[in-house]
Amino acid sequence: MSTAATRTTTRKPAAPGRKPGVRELAAQETQESILRAATRIFAKHGFSGGRIDQISKAAKSHDRMIYYYFGSKEGLYIAVLEDLYRRFNDAEAGLKLNVDQPEEALVAVVSFIWDYYHRNPDFITLLNDENLHRGKHISKSLRAREYSSPAIQILESVLASGVQQKVFRSGLSARDVYLMIAGLNYFYLSNRYTLSAFLGEKLEQHDAMAHWQQFVIDTVLRTVKP
Repeated sequence: MSTAATRTTTRKPAAPGRKPGVRELAAQETQESILRAATRIFAKHGFSGGRIDQISKAAKSHDRMIYYYFGSKEGLYIAVLEDLYRRFNDAEAGLKLNVDQPEEALVAVVSFIWDYYHRNPDFITLLNDENLHRGKHISKSLRAREYSSPAIQILESVLASGVQQKVFRSGLSARDVYLMIAGLNYFYLSNRYTLSAFLGEKLEQHDAMAHWQQFVIDTVLRTVKP
């Protein structure tokens, strides 16, 4: 990844107590505008099909600004993926969980992940595209791994509380439970149109999706209970 891309993805916020200046605010606004436009373009065309000129036009900016802030097309794509994870992480951090009620807390985590995937189709689309590239871009990220830690830590505290109260079995891995929740939710939502054709059912309908959400909740609870 280029030096410019590294500088962009690791930029620091203004020091506490100091308001950012006009130029700093303008730079942040330009970068955010480019990121939003790049997210739309890459979600629609993928990394291979998304072009810098399309993105700069959508951002009402210039090609040179993209190269200045992100270094390259790949640098911009990595920044988009990092931003996806960051926004998911921020939303997850806003969850209000009562670990003293571990079963309710676990259901809330399952429902949150389902709802987030459903409300943010670009998240699924872009991760699908990156998986087509075998994760070669996100593997160059300096920050992607740090975004996975809070999700696992949340589940660890919920599971530990459940074990202590003897409502969950011991020996559970928070990582495994997280992968099960993410996998069951992600697969259905990312494949519902092809699965609808294959199964002859309209899996995108509200009742069908509500049924699957409840199925995932029931499956997870059966897995963690003694």
